[in-house]
Amino acid sequence: MSSAPANESSDRANLAFGLGGTTISPDDIKAAAATLRGSIIVTDCSRSRTLSEICGCNLWLKFENLQFTSTFKERGALNRLSALSVDERRRGVIAMSAGNHAQGVAYHAKRLGIPATIVMPVGTPMVKIENTRRHGAEVIISGQTLEEAGRFVQECAGARGLTLIHPYDDPLVIAGQGTIALEMLEAVPQLQTLIVPIGGGGLISGMAIAAKAINPDIRIIGVQARLYPSMYNVVKGEDLPIRGDTLAEGIAVKAPGQITRDIIRRLVDDIVLVSDDQIERAVAMLISVEKTVAEGAGAAGLAAVLAPPERFQGENVGLILTGGNIDTRLIASVLTRDLAREGRLTQLSIDIVDRPGQLALVCNLLAGAGANVIEVSHQRTFSDLPAKATLLQLVIETRDRLHLEEVLAQLAARGLSARI
Repeated sequence: MSSAPANESSDRANLAFGLGGTTISPDDIKAAAATLRGSIIVTDCSRSRTLSEICGCNLWLKFENLQFTSTFKERGALNRLSALSVDERRRGVIAMSAGNHAQGVAYHAKRLGIPATIVMPVGTPMVKIENTRRHGAEVIISGQTLEEAGRFVQECAGARGLTLIHPYDDPLVIAGQGTIALEMLEAVPQLQTLIVPIGGGGLISGMAIAAKAINPDIRIIGVQARLYPSMYNVVKGEDLPIRGDTLAEGIAVKAPGQITRDIIRRLVDDIVLVSDDQIERAVAMLISVEKTVAEGAGAAGLAAVLAPPERFQGENVGLILTGGNIDTRLIASVLTRDLAREGRLTQLSIDIVDRPGQLALVCNLLAGAGANVIEVSHQRTFSDLPAKATLLQLVIETRDRLHLEEVLAQLAARGLSARI
């Protein structure tokens, strides 16, 4: 990294950014690209015809979920690891991470013969913990949040003489992440807007520096989970609450970086917030349309385009699918919930007389209406129905919401009132 003071020219493309005398320039990002060459995948940046039609813009997807560790975090981790001295490599490194940075550090540390210790907060998805261990790192579970894990890391680094590889507030890490913008704009020079998830801010900081150097007029839009609007609060002077569990745990950061917040204030055009429902919809849509798996944080960019899509109408927009490390059970839950939202999977409750043939009657009506019965249960005890009645609960599959309404109408025509 350059140690020269930031150029205060009004031409933002020529600026170097940093804190405390350490700066990050477009040349640093180009140097990072040279360091990474041959050790990370130059992932595809492809236009999605279907999502472009749905969103009303020309949408290009950068498939960073197809890196070896299924995360862009490899870039910053490798750039930082490559700068270690011989003595630092011998003593080893330590990092705190909710999963993806951990895998990037662990994988490339193993490749380079560097001992790695990773501290992960309680609640980190098991797939990320196991993948990190598989890369040979020592994994320590400590702290309820990333910030609590970070405090433990600081103590451990000092006591054991380890070098901290910070997930976002490090100039070399930021420069490594910025190489994504170089690749995207080389592949698709006509991009007008980049939409980038924000946790601690390392990815969007590096990408903003690189992209604005190439095209000062390009828009950079950050995305945060509505439950964790930490950088949004810092930049916009708000005090929105930060709490709860989010599907986008990869960007669930309470305290964003010091270096990154300065870069974001100066180069990022706006930050938008997306709900967990919107993130779920984006994860499901990427699977159904693109046949690609993105974790919650990785789908946040698409969630931002979908809500509201008119903001990007007709533009050439680039999204980064930042990671694909999501638990398979969680994928199943997301997809099932999406089916329910679309009216394709529905739970019905029907009051029926408790005598032989009633279940067959209902099932025959459903079959005649083209609905598929997935689950059936009776509730005779825990209801306020008369003793000669029972509560019939079914889960049915229909083509869409319109078909569901037709099924309900046919049941009602036979005197069966079904409640959803």
